[in-house]
Formats: sequence, C-alpha cells, structure tokens
Amino acid sequence: MLAGAAGAIPVARPAAQPAAAPPAPAVFTPLRRNVGIFNQRGGTIGWLVSADGLLVVDSQFADTAPNLLAGLKERSPRQIDVLINSHHHPDHTGGNGVLRPAAKQIVAHTRAAENLKVQSERAKTTATMPDVTFPDTWSVKLGDETIRARHWGPAHTGGDVSIHFEQANVVHLGDLLNNRGFANVDGPAGASVHGWIQVLEKMAAAYPADALYVFGHAEAGHPFIGTRGDLHYQRDYFAAVIEYARQARREGRTKDALAKVEVLPKFEHHGGTKARIGIALTLAYDELAKLG
Repeated sequence: MLAGAAGAIPVARPAAQPAAAPPAPAVFTPLRRNVGIFNQRGGTIGWLVSADGLLVVDSQFADTAPNLLAGLKERSPRQIDVLINSHHHPDHTGGNGVLRPAAKQIVAHTRAAENLKVQSERAKTTATMPDVTFPDTWSVKLGDETIRARHWGPAHTGGDVSIHFEQANVVHLGDLLNNRGFANVDGPAGASVHGWIQVLEKMAAAYPADALYVFGHAEAGHPFIGTRGDLHYQRDYFAAVIEYARQARREGRTKDALAKVEVLPKFEHHGGTKARIGIALTLAYDELAKLG
C-alpha cells in the first residue's frame, strides 16, 4: 500500500469505520521439482510450471486469481493445461471464471461438480463448472511429471480429492487438512467425521513416507506444508471429536448442547472458527446414532 504524501491533509474517518486492512501479499513458493504453492487469500493453490506443462490446483477468489495468473505468465508462456478443483468451496473455486480463458480444461470430482452447482444456485450466482469429472481417480502426464487426483471417500465434503505430483512427491490435500485449525465438516455437501478419519489413514498409508503435503489452510504461526505426522495429528483431532460425542450420548446430552461447545479437550490451542467444533460434534453424534 502506498504511503500518503508528506504534508498531505489527513482525512478524518468516523470511529465506527476503521481503515480496511491491507490485502495479504501474493506469494509464490517453490517446493520441489517445478512444483510450488501460491498464497494470498483463500485456499492454498498448487502449481506445476515446466517447459512441458502448466497445471494449477484450485483458484481462490476472483480478486486474487488475477495475481496468480500474472505470476504464472512471468514464469511460463504456456496456456494452463489443467485446472484441478480439490473441492467446491468458493475459496477454492471462486477464481475459476478468471482462469477459464487461460485454461484448456477444468477437472473435478463428480460430487464436487454437483456441490458447486448447488452452491451457485443457492447464492444465485453463475459458477464456472468443470469440463471433466471423475468418480475415483484421474491422471495426466505433463512432460516428466505425472499428476494423479484421487477421491478417498467422504471427509471435508463428499467430493474432496488429493492431488499427487508423483515425481516431485508433493501431495496437495485441499481442505482435507487445516493445519492446527478447527476443520470445517460440511455435512450438507456430504462430509463425514468417521469418513475423514478413514481418508487420513488411507492417504498416510498410500503415499511415500517422505511425501511433502500441501494444506488448504493453516493457522497463524503454522506452515502450509508438512509431513505424514500432520495427517495423523488431524486424525487424532477427529478421534477426540468422536469420543466427546460418544460420551455426550452416554450422558444423555442433546445435540443442541453439543452445538454450543467451543473447547475440545487436548486441542484448546487450535485456532479458527470455534463454531466448527459444535458442527463436527453434532455430525459425529448423528453418525454414532446410525452406527448404533
């Protein structure tokens, strides 16, 4: 943000209308072997930039996507070969329309596309939909890098995918992991607390031990990248959610009471939106009821 000129007459602002916070800077961070991440506002974007391919994972918002696009153009003259949406939420797909003219194709899981359509209808907006959808796995080879997207089951939503850059050994998780933050369990979009645990365990076992993971979000002071241990840590968070809900059922507590919980024992240091604890607990409560 440009500072005001020396000697300029200050403009008074009403106390109730403080100056807007400056936007976060647009940051490109290389990781491994032509693969990196972009951060500004919204979900972490992944990218592959090489002489033989240009691929992007997620698009953030319409106001940040132009900064991503400008940075990509500085790094490569290529058109975007593929834009993959890790899931449907607007902080991951809101920039689809900006990237659409520059992308040969947009790819997403089948349920993610369905969720995106429902989301746009509810918001009365026009969504930029994927051209290609898949139910289980999808892959593409760009130069000497193979990129494989895989759906592991219901977790954050019913349409999440992880994206593995196989030669670089980097795995973009979308919102399957929020580093040290209260995770958003989107029940109406097909999420599952029990399912999320299974997905984390499946991924931890399937990917190489030295894989580098990219997280959709991270709380202040925590990185956007990590290791297998971070998957286990989030698994333990959801195990604690289920145990809390199970104990509440034993004690005869209601779902309404669980919805108001804002502290989860052993995870008091987590950050983000505290209401997400209650959302996760009530969904776990319902899942436990179905399991009997």
